[in-house]
Amino acid sequence: MAKKEHVSETPATQLLKARKVAFTEHPYEYLEHGGALHSAEVLGLDPFTVVKTLVMQDQNAKPLIVLMHGNRKVSTKNLARQIGAKSVEPCAPEVANRHSGYLVGGTSPFGTRREMPVYIEGSILELPRIAINGGRRGFLVQIDPQVCVQLLGAQTVHCALAE
Repeated sequence: MAKKEHVSETPATQLLKARKVAFTEHPYEYLEHGGALHSAEVLGLDPFTVVKTLVMQDQNAKPLIVLMHGNRKVSTKNLARQIGAKSVEPCAPEVANRHSGYLVGGTSPFGTRREMPVYIEGSILELPRIAINGGRRGFLVQIDPQVCVQLLGAQTVHCALAE
């Protein structure tokens, strides 16, 4: 019987365990710029159920997190309108790393270095389970999407664009 690969703790998994959240670990071989589509393919998951954690900022450089389906893009114009910002844009990778405490490609919305408002695409909450980054490149955790609302106070938005 193959031994299940154990992944060492991350701030994200520590938080999930401390809050007694049920999750399953899904390590995979990380591919630079592979993104959610690569992880979905390697793990045999529907990219719609793999959720990207995107660190963005508003016109005042105030950071925020957007949780989006792996096979969708964020309409920053729609997002800005819904959250009452003039504009929203992705943070530069080094800025995103500084805000989250994670490397881009391994960003989890759980256990971030800095507390940031979290916005979640509404249709994600309709899924029974999602796979989301567990705080390391090449490591997803599967959870109930409602955890994002319960633990992070994620607010629902509708800003998805087809890839």
